[in-house]
Amino acid sequence: MKKKSCVLPIIFVIAFFVTSGCDLIRSPVNNQSSSKSHSEKISIVISNLGMTFPSGMDENDNRYLNYIEDSTGVEIQVTTPPAEVYDEKLDVIMSSGNLPDMLHTYEPVWFDNYVKQGAFMPLDDLIDKYGPNLKEKIPAEVWDRVRYGGKIYAVPSLNEVSGVELMYARKDWLDRLGLKPPVTLEEYYEVIRAFTEDDPDGNGLDDTVGLTLTANLGRSSPFFGAFGVQLNAWFERDGKLVNGNILPETKEALTYLARLYEEGYLDREFPLNLQNNLYKKIENGTVGLFSATWYDTRGPIADNMKKEPDARWIALDFPTGRGGLKGVYDKDIIRGYNVIPAGSTHAESVIKMLDFIASDYKNLKLGFENEIWKWEDGHMVTDFEKHDEHLYRGIYQSLVDVPDPVLSRERLESLGDFQLYNNLEMIKKNTIKNAFYGIPTPAMSKYDKKLDDLSDVFTKIIMGIEPIDSFDRYVERWKLEGGAEITKEVNEWYLTKNSSRLLGGEAK
Repeated sequence: MKKKSCVLPIIFVIAFFVTSGCDLIRSPVNNQSSSKSHSEKISIVISNLGMTFPSGMDENDNRYLNYIEDSTGVEIQVTTPPAEVYDEKLDVIMSSGNLPDMLHTYEPVWFDNYVKQGAFMPLDDLIDKYGPNLKEKIPAEVWDRVRYGGKIYAVPSLNEVSGVELMYARKDWLDRLGLKPPVTLEEYYEVIRAFTEDDPDGNGLDDTVGLTLTANLGRSSPFFGAFGVQLNAWFERDGKLVNGNILPETKEALTYLARLYEEGYLDREFPLNLQNNLYKKIENGTVGLFSATWYDTRGPIADNMKKEPDARWIALDFPTGRGGLKGVYDKDIIRGYNVIPAGSTHAESVIKMLDFIASDYKNLKLGFENEIWKWEDGHMVTDFEKHDEHLYRGIYQSLVDVPDPVLSRERLESLGDFQLYNNLEMIKKNTIKNAFYGIPTPAMSKYDKKLDDLSDVFTKIIMGIEPIDSFDRYVERWKLEGGAEITKEVNEWYLTKNSSRLLGGEAK
């Protein structure tokens, strides 16, 4: 099954808006326009991440790009294909014969495909000579994952978070109903029931629902975690890797959710819910318990407390099943890949640019010091108006995101009492690791869409449209329609990886 894709995910864009800050009134660069009198010019293709520029600025003329140019002596010509067709545009560019000096991709399949065609330049010597910060800040095991035949073919960008979801509930509703924060699956069931049936908002109306999800079983990860599995992830069983979608524990998780739906405690509209539907239901006080993203405390939860001043939200322990099983899906450590087409005559300047971005987390990730944020009494203080004004610097900074744990914590805590750092720490302690983290296999590329379509039966099982035993038929179809071939390739990778580790190295 497909790994969780990093192709311009909306969740990343929202998280960046939550956690980044920027103002463009003053900076280490004296004015907006750069002199453009640099020693060399490079062309790069990157995503705009769905962001916009302040009036009078664009992707090629703004203070953060100018700051990078003046700090490196490299003039940078930026092309940003539309986010909704980004991957397709990268393919067009690669076949055009008019190649840029660097492209950034979020798709490991795309990266793997073109590496094997010999389309990219090996970067080891360039990184050794011009990338000291890249070598220092990117872990060795991450470099191992962009090696082919022992050579590095990409400068990776890292995910700053290890996971996304955790449970949040209305503490005022719990108190009104005399309930304690739930921990076990049975306690969660009782709270979800009470939040549906017992008028938790005290308005005398039947207008609340105990739990909501989003389409395609979004925001369900903690409930699968209580059974020790995650969808679309791989787990070791008897020395071999098995996809979580076909494990019997997944059938148990579906049975639990189907019970909630049958008894009217799970939102009837969940198969149609998009993120904005969920947001509105939280904001309007319809739902008092859900699997939140770590930054929802600054989004729908904060908006609900503005509407209802007496509302109080708390993070809950993850739902816990038999034997203490609990947790949520993890995020792959690699978020994107910077590649240099073979034959580029400006590769040295590309590596210098990437190395500088990796070196300046403070200005490029947080925004310019003493403008957007400053130190007061040993703590970071952020100007929220300026923080929200200009977020586009992430277009450049995210090319080589290499987290700084100390500054990251200061940054999150400076954004207000939203528990952002604490949320991430709770998630970090409860991620369920995906045992497969290699490049998607050939069979994955061939069968993923078909297998994804098959998993629609999970929603039908929860809704009672299909009986729970339909899961067993799904497992057989999954194997016959490509899953068995994928499993074979995944286990070949697993065997190679383990053999390489025993020999003291890592293999692709």
